[in-house]
Amino acid sequence: QVQLVESGGGLVQAGGSLRLSCAAFGTTVSVNTMGWYRQAPGKQRELVALITRDGSTNYADSVNGRFTIARDNAKNTVYLQMNSLKPEDTAVYYCNRDYYGLRSWGQGTQVTVSE
Repeated sequence: QVQLVESGGGLVQAGGSLRLSCAAFGTTVSVNTMGWYRQAPGKQRELVALITRDGSTNYADSVNGRFTIARDNAKNTVYLQMNSLKPEDTAVYYCNRDYYGLRSWGQGTQVTVSE
């Protein structure tokens, strides 16, 4: 059974930074495409960033240049470094894994950016 456990969310002022972590259990992050998604109140869940099996990364236009996704194979953990945070980044952030169409989600972690 695959379990993804997110941590690192919290309240931060605009312009600040946070680092989210996603620890994987029951699977190996390096064989999955790992992604971070977010969902703000009243909005659909959207892709923020992903890292593929070969290490390629992709970002939403709204976070490109501010957020960085990274993978630590030894710790079986994926990170999302978020810099220059804006109030519009406020959302619940979810970790996702995709293994050839087989997908799992974490429980989410709240990120709140104040003015």
